[in-house]
Amino acid sequence: MKIAQVPPLYEAVPPRLYGGTERVVAHLSDALVSLGHEVTLFGSAESQTQARLAVVRDQAIRLDPALHKSDLAAHMTQVSEVRRRAAEFDVIHFHTDMIHFPFFEDMPGKVITTLHGRLDMKDLPAVYRRWRQFPLVSISDDQRKPLAFANWAGTVHHGFPTDLYRFQPQPQGYLAFLGRISPEKGPDRAVGIARRVGRPLKMAAKVDAADQAYFEDRIQPLLYDPGVEFIGEIGDDRKCAFLGGADALLFPINWPEPFGLVMIEAMACGTPVIAYGCGSVPEVIEDGVTGFIVSNEDEAVRALGRIHTLDRAEIRKRFELRFSAVAMARRYVDLYGRLGRPSGLPVVLAANA
Repeated sequence: MKIAQVPPLYEAVPPRLYGGTERVVAHLSDALVSLGHEVTLFGSAESQTQARLAVVRDQAIRLDPALHKSDLAAHMTQVSEVRRRAAEFDVIHFHTDMIHFPFFEDMPGKVITTLHGRLDMKDLPAVYRRWRQFPLVSISDDQRKPLAFANWAGTVHHGFPTDLYRFQPQPQGYLAFLGRISPEKGPDRAVGIARRVGRPLKMAAKVDAADQAYFEDRIQPLLYDPGVEFIGEIGDDRKCAFLGGADALLFPINWPEPFGLVMIEAMACGTPVIAYGCGSVPEVIEDGVTGFIVSNEDEAVRALGRIHTLDRAEIRKRFELRFSAVAMARRYVDLYGRLGRPSGLPVVLAANA
């Protein structure tokens, strides 16, 4: 099968540092190649992939030092190039929300779109009603709720290569927070939980410009606590040691998380996850097996008191079974094979399928 993969251009594929969607596209593309498919990735020049790379920008947008740049113009150029070459592919798989819809109205039977973000925003329903001919993939069942009417073809949970992170059987006595410094990710909750149980907390996190004021006002004062170490943004090369050394990953979110890649990154290292039960969390974490699902700080504290009862080797096995890149790619191939059919019910191809 000849497949085009079209990621956002904000990060390289895979990202050098923080970045979820582009990381997933990287793993999916490589896994599809390993399964024998011919894959073309439309990305920035520094992308690293086993697929054929079609360069549509000199470098990823976020780390481009140019002071004045247009993400809309960059993505318009990308979509135009994909459109120009559309006849070369059996399937065109977009990961760029809805920007491509007007350009591909005449070929919905070869286009599929994975939505990676939150969908509870004002202007989205009108778009997905207007272009209902395009089949959509959710990354969790919960993600669909705001757009339950949309043309959902299936749910595919994320995955990544089983050899990317090593299993770490012996933690080093600290708690970990990994991701973005923003109110919905709950970094202040993580600090509060760590303080109550008297354990060191290491925070490896990105601070976006939009969250700089929140970081300075709410989070930076907490970092003077001697038990809190703020590491900053890290890439894949440091995540294994960071997550594997933790007694547990704290994931105290306060928003409808569409997936939460960091949860399965921790599981790959054998590290249990203490997560607030929002969004996709109940689909990803098996309560009492790969972590504990909680609803408040008191429950999180009690869960940490039981963290020693979880088997880190079993957590790693559950990751391999449910969230490998090859398993993810096979689920997508099944969906690709359904494109263009005149009828048929949507299917759910989540990680426990």
